[in-house]
Amino acid sequence: MSTHTPDKASQAASPAVKEISIAHSPDSDDAFMFYGLATNKIRVPGYRFTHTLCDIETLNRRAREEAFFDVSAISFHAYPYVQENYTLMGCGGSVGEGYGPMVISSRKMEAADLGRIRIAVPGTLTTAYLALKILNPAIETETVPFDQIIPAIQAGKFDAGLIIHEGQLTYSTSGLYKVLDLGAWWRETTGLVLPLGGNAIRRSLGAEAHKIISKALRDSIHHALDHREQALEYAMQFARDLDAGMASHFVSMYVNERTLDYGPDGREAIRKLLQLGHERGVIPMAPQVDFVD
Repeated sequence: MSTHTPDKASQAASPAVKEISIAHSPDSDDAFMFYGLATNKIRVPGYRFTHTLCDIETLNRRAREEAFFDVSAISFHAYPYVQENYTLMGCGGSVGEGYGPMVISSRKMEAADLGRIRIAVPGTLTTAYLALKILNPAIETETVPFDQIIPAIQAGKFDAGLIIHEGQLTYSTSGLYKVLDLGAWWRETTGLVLPLGGNAIRRSLGAEAHKIISKALRDSIHHALDHREQALEYAMQFARDLDAGMASHFVSMYVNERTLDYGPDGREAIRKLLQLGHERGVIPMAPQVDFVD
């Protein structure tokens, strides 16, 4: 886990300044959308933002167990587990428009074969895991750190793995095969986009802070989209071996107009995903989805 702190001028601010802790994953798309806030290009009078970077499954569990951060990136699958303490922000999400997490293998196989093998997954609170279990609740899985799934398949420890993040673009260079794109399957099944992750904000901050912080994040996303070259240069430090072209492509997949606002169909997709997860017995509690804008 690493932390980005504001510059010395910001640290010298008045004690009356309200400090807001933000946690997100060390991925190029998250870094891109938070570029404006993390580099103080976007400033909010009376507020100071501190940034903690941590992998998404750890953030899911910290939000569930501690409600530690004021704003935290989470997988949508994790939301029902934290909904008592957090609500969803209307911006800052990652959505798959007919693409998303993939099941890959060291050999060619069909989706129907997945029920007969053990699959490495990046965490049981990830949306990728939820979508896989909605596809087939009987699939056997084992949790492996997301960046170790491809090496584990190559080493013969698993027949297949569920990949997220940049692995969606790089798996073929590792000699692996796509078995199933869950974003494409979800679109074919429901006609909807696949909502993967969003930002949750602590309910206890109150309506005024919710409005101010939401505007700050939306302004940060706007700033990155309007200053794409600079934001990409910043995001490249988190791109995990992607070249500039692939990093740009990956960021475009998950930071776009949907990141500024899910849209009515995007919000419907979030509710549909979580409700199906509950109906299939993957999510034990009834989801109560609400947003702040």
